[in-house]
Amino acid sequence: MIKVGDALPHLTFNLLTQEGMSNPSTSDLFANKKVVLFAVPGAFTPTCSASHLPGYITLADQFFNKGIDSIICLSVNDAFVMKAWGETQNAEHITMLADGDAAFTKALGLDKETGVFGGIRSKRYAMLVENEVVSILNIEEEKQFEQSKAEVLLTLV
Repeated sequence: MIKVGDALPHLTFNLLTQEGMSNPSTSDLFANKKVVLFAVPGAFTPTCSASHLPGYITLADQFFNKGIDSIICLSVNDAFVMKAWGETQNAEHITMLADGDAAFTKALGLDKETGVFGGIRSKRYAMLVENEVVSILNIEEEKQFEQSKAEVLLTLV
């Protein structure tokens, strides 16, 4: 499992924006940047939609004022779902990143099997990544939502 001080694995992602589909790499997203990355078990799910993503949307300016270059929301969903979810949540300042095959989530060791919920999904977490290296990592216990909240991470950056 990834830990503070580890470099992120080098993979590519699917990202659908107004300009179309792209396939940014880990380096494209994190090299020479200070990035907040948080992951949710699923787009459009109750806690993710009512609390997790909205917290980062609400506090985005405060993160940017603290020198954060970007905020990324990651889920094991496809890029079309992530784009639609971001649009319904007015997440224009958040990068809605798809990990469709869970390759990144598995490489981090933060995957979990959810059975009929959708198979392999991500554990809920938030991290600060500085130039591709994890400097803060808050992983939630199962069925918890405390450590990965935007309000908590904001106090640590």
